[in-house]
Amino acid sequence: MKETKLTDVLTHAHKKEMISFLQKHPHFFDEAITLCISDHQPYAWRAAWLLHGCMEENDPRIKKHIDPILKCILKKERGHQRELIKILMAMDLNEIQEGLLFDICVNLWEQTDLPPSVRHTAFTFIHGLAEKYPALSNEIAILTQTHYLESLSPGIRNSIVKKIATHTISE
Repeated sequence: MKETKLTDVLTHAHKKEMISFLQKHPHFFDEAITLCISDHQPYAWRAAWLLHGCMEENDPRIKKHIDPILKCILKKERGHQRELIKILMAMDLNEIQEGLLFDICVNLWEQTDLPPSVRHTAFTFIHGLAEKYPALSNEIAILTQTHYLESLSPGIRNSIVKKIATHTISE
């Protein structure tokens, strides 16, 4: 892959400098999106991380890239998956996209050997969607059985338990 000004910043700058660069040079935003869904490491993960730090809620620059992001999540490394989910969580998804992301997040959540941070991000989306669509509440009960919680770090387990405690299961 040919080195660009953006890839140089992604590999040599600190987060504050990266954010400043993208804010001063918004024409690199599309390149960052293209990188974030690519397999060009170490740029892809860093581009996703940077985009999440720079984007607005329901950012119109990302809207047309929602489907490609959804299609690539399960093919990415763990931290990269987490950052892509965080980007999508900041977007207004249609019902089909929500369903696809829900399935992706359930898939990740059920993999108890994944890093707790990835699983926590996946569960955060699952929980939020169950709050929006109470019919999914029974899924929360199934997905929070003890064997899903055992491999989590204490802090993340406590965060999940708090979410569960505030979640009302529909009848």
